[in-house]
Amino acid sequence: MTNPSAVDFSGQSVFVTGASRGIGYGVARAFAHHGASLHILAQSEEIHDAARRISDETGQSVTGWTCDITDSAKVEEVFAEVGPLDVFVANAGLEAVTPISDRSTEAEAQFRRVTEINTVGTYLTTRAAVPQMGPGGRIIITASIWGSTAVPELSAYVASKHANIGFMRSMAKELGPRGIRVNAVCPGWVMTGPALNTLREMSRERGVAEEVITQEISTEQSLPGVQSADDVALSYLYLASPLAANITGQTLNADRGAVQG
Repeated sequence: MTNPSAVDFSGQSVFVTGASRGIGYGVARAFAHHGASLHILAQSEEIHDAARRISDETGQSVTGWTCDITDSAKVEEVFAEVGPLDVFVANAGLEAVTPISDRSTEAEAQFRRVTEINTVGTYLTTRAAVPQMGPGGRIIITASIWGSTAVPELSAYVASKHANIGFMRSMAKELGPRGIRVNAVCPGWVMTGPALNTLREMSRERGVAEEVITQEISTEQSLPGVQSADDVALSYLYLASPLAANITGQTLNADRGAVQG
């Protein structure tokens, strides 16, 4: 029989990176609504406002941390202060258009920054979280449907999300003997700030209205419409819950059927 309290995270400590807005904020908020005490992190000072909003709404303990996740020393310092963790969500990431035809120094710097945040930052934060976890710990990495497919002009983001999935699979093998499960959520289009920025860039590059691209996205999915951060957050709750006790090393597409198979 299914335990009706399977998604009750009361008494558990959950850490979510990139949680000042977008998917990370939605995920953190969902865990708090299901009883978790939270640590949330972002590079922006906005993280402290996010922590206050979630705490006021849910009544849970929420601590905000500011940190550039590519700064190894700072990452280690933050996690040393956090203490034991039950769930770690490596969500922080950067999405940007990086066409290969742009040979500028700015474009190269953008490519490097996307790769470093999404790949190296995920590694550094996961490395810091693991010592705080015991048997039964759960790690969830935010990848993307573009981690198993691709779109033009987002090569840095696409490459980094492929890397996230490979990293997740390796960690599942490495941490499994310690009783720690590692999985990835692969969202499709979610109406967040970064996604809207990408939409605007795609609109400009193609010379078509943003509404045209939005309609194309919806048409390519099995289920029409574009999901919200609150929608996709449910996948994280599932993977962190006892309902997924036998699932590790897997990707869960939360994409309304955009990618199948």
